[in-house]
Amino acid sequence: MTFNDIFLGMIEFYFLFMAIWIFIAVFGDIFRRDDIDGPVKAGWITLIFIVPFLGSIIYIIARPKVTADDVQMVAQAEAANKAVASVSTAEPMARLTQDLPLGAARGRTSQMAGGSERSSR
Repeated sequence: MTFNDIFLGMIEFYFLFMAIWIFIAVFGDIFRRDDIDGPVKAGWITLIFIVPFLGSIIYIIARPKVTADDVQMVAQAEAANKAVASVSTAEPMARLTQDLPLGAARGRTSQMAGGSERSSR
């Protein structure tokens, strides 16, 4: 077995892997979409089974770039990011440290652990 045989085998494996990946992605996209009906989905699947590479390329080119589901998912992600960005843990922590005198928290934690305040120092 020469280096060329190994190299060509690796390239063949890569392209086979990519073809399988594309087919799975296209099938998943076809079944996930709600904007196309059952007969249209069956037509795309049939086309991909009959002419796999050409059918996949035609589907990738023909499908809309942004569907209604994509717009909804982006809107939900932006709303979640905005909600997370508005939450700050610094304010409650600052209030906690202002409410307790210096060293009071250390005594409370040692009492919770079962020791006395003197044994923690």
